Amino acid sequence: MTPEQWSSTSTARVAQTMRAARKAAGLTMSAVADGCADRGLPEITDQTIKNLESGRRSTITLTDFTVLADVLGVPPVFLLFPLGAAETVEVLPGRVVSAWDAVAWFTGETPTADPSPPGSAREVLDTFRAHADLVAAARASATLATERRRTASTTPAPDRKATLLELAAGYEEYSETDRKELASFRTRMRERGLVPPALPDDLSAVDHAEDDSHEAKD
Repeated sequence: MTPEQWSSTSTARVAQTMRAARKAAGLTMSAVADGCADRGLPEITDQTIKNLESGRRSTITLTDFTVLADVLGVPPVFLLFPLGAAETVEVLPGRVVSAWDAVAWFTGETPTADPSPPGSAREVLDTFRAHADLVAAARASATLATERRRTASTTPAPDRKATLLELAAGYEEYSETDRKELASFRTRMRERGLVPPALPDDLSAVDHAEDDSHEAKD
């Protein structure tokens, strides 16, 4: 496929995926156009969408693409590479890979036998993904502890109550460990010059605990 053919084919693929997402969301072209206008792009009219979906328009700008994905309620990468709807996709002229490999390449998750070079773009992405995993773990252990204590408070059977309280105590230990690990990871991110994502409200004390720890050492 020539570069010119690849360009038009890629746009057509996005347009067809966009159409499928629009249908799945139960949105008319006018409704999508209204959504684009609400987001500051009134130039995307229902005629624009009709031209894209019919193939009469063979290009799409990055801003249009991003806003349309938001209006349709799908991740932008899903419009670009229709995971689950196609086995392979031509990510670049002459480069055909599986749909999943295309998504992984786009998001920096391409499998490799070697670790990401320190300081590389992919290594930074890996760092933020690891941070997200730590946040999820800290929230999960805290939630499990809370649920077990709540259930124990309404359980009349003494044996069952004791078991639940024991489980809750165990999860609370996990939660404390998870929070310390998260705090330490965020400190290492800052030492590298990276700005960690804002923590959810239920973990906001993590940063304060780390600050207190540093003050105690000083």
